[in-house]
Amino acid sequence: MIITGSDLQGITELKSYLNDCFKMKDPGSLSYFLGIEVGMSPTGYCISQVIYASEILQRAGLSDNKVTDTPLELNVKYSPTDGTLLSNPTLYRQLVGSLNYLTITRPDISHAVHIVSQFMSAPRSTHYAAVLRILRYIKGSLHQGLCFSSKSDLTLQAYSDSDWAGDITDRKSITGYCVFLGDSLISWRSKKQSVVSRSSAEAEYRALAHTTSELIWLRWLLRDMGVIISAPIPLYCDNKAAIQITHNDVFHERTKHIEIDCHFTRHHFKKGTITLSHVKSEFQVVDLFTKTHCAARLRFLISRLKMCNPPP
Repeated sequence: MIITGSDLQGITELKSYLNDCFKMKDPGSLSYFLGIEVGMSPTGYCISQVIYASEILQRAGLSDNKVTDTPLELNVKYSPTDGTLLSNPTLYRQLVGSLNYLTITRPDISHAVHIVSQFMSAPRSTHYAAVLRILRYIKGSLHQGLCFSSKSDLTLQAYSDSDWAGDITDRKSITGYCVFLGDSLISWRSKKQSVVSRSSAEAEYRALAHTTSELIWLRWLLRDMGVIISAPIPLYCDNKAAIQITHNDVFHERTKHIEIDCHFTRHHFKKGTITLSHVKSEFQVVDLFTKTHCAARLRFLISRLKMCNPPP
């Protein structure tokens, strides 16, 4: 079992009591749990999944030294009819399932894994090639992980974005968001929206509603842990039209089909739960979760997410 807290005397007494009641041993400080490696230092924690990622590479049979510098090709789009059907899709499904678990510490592959996950029912050769490219990217950045600073402020801030009509098959948009606790990335998402948006502002506003919902849940969770966040949470968006809709009380033809999202986001904006601020597109870190990028742009976004390369 894992015991956490800052009361060292209380932890020692609890472990002693449990040892009297059950047969157990103290493995010491946490270093490995469910495929997640934990590194501790005076500056904070770093989590990675190097061993787990290596096992995925071995399962895929990637024994050569070929690597790629991005998870997917720039501006690539996939459809259910690309390539030829795989005669045995078992390996594809196993690899994609494993990659989903790998995103726990690898947000840089979240968008790519979200894309290949859409073809689990009938994967084709092109989709399998995309999975192999993701794996070659992982091979070239095997020790990538997430860092959590011990000196980080206990304040939330979030970024929200969407890729309007990004899916070429059904023209649904992709929602992306990420949430920071101080300087540490604690929550993120890349997911296709459930309905088709008729404008980029509508797609952005749906993403804002999803991000607002996540912030409310995280604030409740932190409160249960004794961290009270009473100040409005900054929510950054690069779409000025979506921000103006939040400030405008008047519903019209452009907003009536997203009225529930409008009411929800505006309610928490007026209540002081969130504040909406505009961020320039070049500094929009959520771009990592909504679209593909060239290697230079990808490295910039990864650095903004405070990802790190822990020592092997």
